[in-house]
Amino acid sequence: MQPTQQGNSMKRLLITSALVTFLSMQSAVAASAKEAADGKWMVRLRAIDIAPDESSTISPIGGKADFSNEVVPELDFTYFFNKNIAAELILATSKHTAKAHGTAVGTVDVGEAWVLPPTLTLQYHFTNFDGFKPYVGAGINYTMYYNEDGGSQPKLEIEDAFGLALQVGIDVPIEGNWGWNFDVKKIYLDADSKWNNGAIVGNIALDPWIIGTGVSYRF
Repeated sequence: MQPTQQGNSMKRLLITSALVTFLSMQSAVAASAKEAADGKWMVRLRAIDIAPDESSTISPIGGKADFSNEVVPELDFTYFFNKNIAAELILATSKHTAKAHGTAVGTVDVGEAWVLPPTLTLQYHFTNFDGFKPYVGAGINYTMYYNEDGGSQPKLEIEDAFGLALQVGIDVPIEGNWGWNFDVKKIYLDADSKWNNGAIVGNIALDPWIIGTGVSYRF
């Protein structure tokens, strides 16, 4: 074989090797992306705005309860049974102050309490949209109240309660395992309470809207 022919053969071999290597790398990247997209677990970290949508009756002084809005971090874990069906556990805690307006004795500083409402939802994820993945969900929560402080009212007590949860949201893949999330929940929960040593009773539906956004990691 002539030197020129040997050189051309070597060039073809190098080009072929480089092409095979490139295609292998592309395949590995695609497989990695698919693995991330098909991962069984997703973790999200959101900032959420908790906006109570309360209704109430207060006996015997009348008036309406008013709970403060709060912005707090939220952590949630999602497990995918398949590409469409998933379960999500939502974890967050927040501190709210409460007042009673329009009572027979004017505005009453009811006090403050911490709220811990772990919520479990079953979700359906839509996968037929390019670039984003909306979902809907419904589930149940159990709300626990702790560190109640009656403020100007002695001995504030709030009863723990079960409630229903509705959810709608969207996941947008960013790169690799990472994504962005926007989520809206409506939680139906009670905050039935007693204060002033049980002399005043509030039958309160707290029913907050929870609006959040943050990052996700699927694996």
